[in-house]
Amino acid sequence: MSDTVSGLLTIAVLVAALAVVHVPLGTWMARVFTDTKHWRIERIVYRLVRVDPGSEQRWVTYAVAVIGFSVVGIVLLLAMILLQGVLPFARGAAMNVDTALNTAVSFVTNTNWQSYAGESGVSPLVQTVGLTVQNFVSPAVGLAVAVALVRGLVRSSGSELGNFWVDLVRGLFRVIVPIALIGAVVLLLGGVIQNLTAPTTVTTLSGGHQVVQGGLVASQEAIKELGTNGGGYFNANSAHPFENPNPLTNLVEIFLLLVIPFSLPRTYGVMAGDRRQGWTVLGFMTTLWVLMLTVVTWSEVHAASGPLGGMEGKELRFGVWPSALFATSTTATSTGAVNSMHESFSALGGGGALFNMMLGELSPGGVGTGLYSALLVAILTVFLAGLMVGRTPELLGKQIGRREITLTALAVLVMPTLVLAFTGIGMVAPLVSSQMLATGPHGLTEVMYAYTSAANNNGSAFAGFSADTPYTNLTLALCMFLGRFAPIVLVLALAGSLVTQRRRPVTAGTLPTHTPTFIGLFVGVAVIVGGLTFFPALALGPLAEALS
Repeated sequence: MSDTVSGLLTIAVLVAALAVVHVPLGTWMARVFTDTKHWRIERIVYRLVRVDPGSEQRWVTYAVAVIGFSVVGIVLLLAMILLQGVLPFARGAAMNVDTALNTAVSFVTNTNWQSYAGESGVSPLVQTVGLTVQNFVSPAVGLAVAVALVRGLVRSSGSELGNFWVDLVRGLFRVIVPIALIGAVVLLLGGVIQNLTAPTTVTTLSGGHQVVQGGLVASQEAIKELGTNGGGYFNANSAHPFENPNPLTNLVEIFLLLVIPFSLPRTYGVMAGDRRQGWTVLGFMTTLWVLMLTVVTWSEVHAASGPLGGMEGKELRFGVWPSALFATSTTATSTGAVNSMHESFSALGGGGALFNMMLGELSPGGVGTGLYSALLVAILTVFLAGLMVGRTPELLGKQIGRREITLTALAVLVMPTLVLAFTGIGMVAPLVSSQMLATGPHGLTEVMYAYTSAANNNGSAFAGFSADTPYTNLTLALCMFLGRFAPIVLVLALAGSLVTQRRRPVTAGTLPTHTPTFIGLFVGVAVIVGGLTFFPALALGPLAEALS
């Protein structure tokens, strides 16, 4: 009973904290991306990169800028990882080429899938200058794309969506960097380490020896959570006491990974000039998050896997409830951070985390990616509702015609196509099946979780699946790249199609998209689409395991 009360109080404190910052942060982000003035430091950056901040871009130019910036980031990070042995603070860190490529793609795509041990695979220099920098810019890219789609919905004339470079810089300097700085200080005060001391050899209780690494952890921990990046300075990720030493820091980290995604609906409502639209998206995201949190928590609390019950794979300093809360939140966003071993969750608990990602990680999703994914589902919802009642489908006065629904459908189908195709290949390919720790339904879940995590740019894993081989490194990297940038291009094409339309006035025949009824339909479409797409695979994996 005490665990239940403590768990419920923890959730209540988290929800209260998110509610307190929802309006001011969401409103601030709306002002950031509609402000006509530029800060001095921003003007300096524009001059350095030779960007005219007063110009705007059509969707094609915006998309080229996004892809070009990201590809350059992959190349530079790959070079840094491969050359880390001759750079300062090397400390013996090294990677083979396929692992390095996987890592570079992973961090640039906001995935942070790690096929290496964090404390030994990369040097402190690469951790700080390479990986942490991408932890800042990759969420800023997602935020910029989401804002571009909102502009496509709310603007009534023209064909421009804004300027990617301006959106990127503003998202960094006005939103992400300030919050990350505050978060790093709070974590540092909570006991997360921040140093550059040499590795220390300690004697264990059994008389053996262990090398304990230090590092600039607090600064990376804050942005990995805030930017819904994931990954970990140490191989144990946010279960490591240097990254997440106590229940308070655990709560702070969950708050950081949810705060921007849950505030973006307010940004959408303010920019749309109708805050009810923002409440609708928030209600949609919250409903899905609560439903999945209930499933995962119930499954873990009632797990009977030995004398410790559902504590297998969980840290004693956290317990079942905070571990389930972290797992739900990290898979509901595109965050790969974990404070427990998802592989050791019960069949339904691990399956719940898996299905959370299969929904498209829109409950509330990653920084920017969650909002534009939710708006894709909203467009699909109004289209289906229009078919059912014989009304012309519209969202914010923009008609959803053949081109719009085609682009929406393609964007929604990218992730399932990647997941099901590569999971199917993996189950019959000896190179993959030999890496599975388990067989039967759980083995299928291991492989399916890996490719779902990659295609959704999540980064968490069922660690029993050993994925550090050339085949898995390259296929997972391909899933991460396509799972990130194919939807982005389609979303920007959709925004470009919508921005050229004039907003139609509301009439008696307009479907209201701000009512509880619409929220229910909104949630139903997301769950049904995810269920119809993945139910056969889930039935062979976690559901079969749970019923066996």
